[in-house]
Amino acid sequence: QVQLVESGGGSVQAGGSLTLSCAASVYIVSTYSMAWFHQAPGKEREWVASIKRDGITSYADSVKGRFTISKDNAKNTLYLQMNSLKPEDTAMYYCAAAAGWLNPLAPHEYNYWGQGTQVTVSS
Repeated sequence: QVQLVESGGGSVQAGGSLTLSCAASVYIVSTYSMAWFHQAPGKEREWVASIKRDGITSYADSVKGRFTISKDNAKNTLYLQMNSLKPEDTAMYYCAAAAGWLNPLAPHEYNYWGQGTQVTVSS
């Protein structure tokens, strides 16, 4: 059974940094395309960044240049390094895995989800 467990969330001031981790129970990180989404209260879940099996990365315009998605296949772990955090980055952050997608921005394309980790950025 596939499980994704996020960690690393917390409360920081604007301009600070956090690194999120997503540990997988099986060898999914190396064989699936992986992504981070976030969801603020009252808003829809939004794509933040993704990394394909071959390591190619993509980012939402709102985080480009500030966030870095990466993975360690040997550790079955996905990461999201978040720098220069802004109050508008406040949300629950989820990692997700897809066997394949036509549209990586679409939540319904993903097969597995973690339970989320909260990130709160104060001004």
